[in-house]
Amino acid sequence: MEDLKHKKVLIVEDELEIRNMIDRFLRKEGYTRIFCAASCQEALAICRADKPDIAILDVMLPDGDGFVLLTSIRRFSSMPVLFLSARGEDEDRLLGLGLGADDYMVKPFLPRELMLRLHIILRRVYAAPVVEQLPVFRLGAYIVDLEGAVVRSDQGEQALTAKEHALLVKLYHERGRIVTSDALCQAVWGDDYFGYENTLMVHIRRIREKIEAHPSSPEHLITVRGLGYKLIVTEG
Repeated sequence: MEDLKHKKVLIVEDELEIRNMIDRFLRKEGYTRIFCAASCQEALAICRADKPDIAILDVMLPDGDGFVLLTSIRRFSSMPVLFLSARGEDEDRLLGLGLGADDYMVKPFLPRELMLRLHIILRRVYAAPVVEQLPVFRLGAYIVDLEGAVVRSDQGEQALTAKEHALLVKLYHERGRIVTSDALCQAVWGDDYFGYENTLMVHIRRIREKIEAHPSSPEHLITVRGLGYKLIVTEG
């Protein structure tokens, strides 16, 4: 298994002191392939040229905000992203997660916690061994390729984020049956899943936008009120 600490980490932070502190802690933890950017423009250039494996994004940047930056990144990359922001309102957190971020931390923060969360994301995304051939299946006009982590349709191809992929794998394995919200949260966030129910709803909404012709009136990813969700797949 490839050493996770050999992964390329991008820090996007306009405050030099914070940027240097994160860089210093990453190097202390054994990370060596570190890229730094102080603006959206610099970050996009690094993403395209160096293809980082994970990014730590500040929300407030001099030439835009991290939410817009993540939207731009998602057009060509599904790398995991951890938001680091002074804006701790629930709306900002849910917006960031809804755009496809893997985690959201609020400043001020404990550097050790940041390192722990970063490693957890890397382990979830890159360290899990492939133990099965994941399926390709059709949902109406959409083809879901879990092996390639993409959804295809006449409109083109959309990448699935790590969280969206994990949720769809769990739902597919239990297709036709109700999967409780707790079971879905545990499948994605592990044993520390408590408090992620609202985040789960955000990810479910994002999945529907990729697999449903009418996301507000879903035909394939159904809400079972008070219990959880069900994926309806027509076999054959």
